[in-house]
Amino acid sequence: MQLCGIGMLFGWQDSWAANGQVVTGIVFVTAAQMLCGIAKDLTKLGGKTVTKLVTPDEKESRLFKVVSFITGFKNSMKGIGYFIGAAALTFNYYFALGILLLLVLAAMPWAAVGLSNQLGRARKENITLRALFRQAYNVNVLSMARFFLFGSRDMWFEVPLPFFLRDAVHGLGWQRVAVGAVLAGFIILYGQVQSWTPQLVLQPLRQSPANKYVELLWNGLLCFAPAYMAVMLLGTPIFVNRQLPAMAGVLLSGLLLYCVLFAVNSSVHSYLIVK
Repeated sequence: MQLCGIGMLFGWQDSWAANGQVVTGIVFVTAAQMLCGIAKDLTKLGGKTVTKLVTPDEKESRLFKVVSFITGFKNSMKGIGYFIGAAALTFNYYFALGILLLLVLAAMPWAAVGLSNQLGRARKENITLRALFRQAYNVNVLSMARFFLFGSRDMWFEVPLPFFLRDAVHGLGWQRVAVGAVLAGFIILYGQVQSWTPQLVLQPLRQSPANKYVELLWNGLLCFAPAYMAVMLLGTPIFVNRQLPAMAGVLLSGLLLYCVLFAVNSSVHSYLIVK
């Protein structure tokens, strides 16, 4: 599925942007991103499930640390991918896609050879689609909360933010390499905070292993980051007068605060859904 999503991007046509067919381009890229995103989440879910299976039930603190490390390491690697992608795009678009395909293909033999063929198999009988969606109440609540939590991030971080950083008319007008480097840096920071959340954040605050009240607390704190950026955007003349250094300062400081708080939220969510 990941290979199909990446392969679709080879069919991108520059005329979609040049001739004003923006909707066509957005739908096409969204479809490719959907396939890649589903493949990524299925892989991530498998990794967390194996972690749960090999960790004893009485070792909840250890499970929290392992899940946080795996999820954070994944995001740090995604940040490194931003660096590689931004650098490769300066050479050639198809060259960048080729590198991405090679990296995915390089991981497949390790999974085929190194993992047990018993993983992912039902123990007694095949699970129906109806049973798949008929989960425990806590799982359904966490899934719905996770939908809104990550949706709130993706609605502005994944697509609008890079466009704003690149846009020379309404945004900051940065070069593609600079945008890739900044986003990569923040994603790596986000991943590292996520990895060390149990040891450096929650344990000193006596909130480890986390529970639903810890998640509610950090969800509330997360609201301060977008609220801060909204106040600076609407309540000051910085963005109206296009004061570029001040605009960059507000955006980067707000993004830093958001990444740290979101990393803690994501770490707690990942633990609760596995638990």
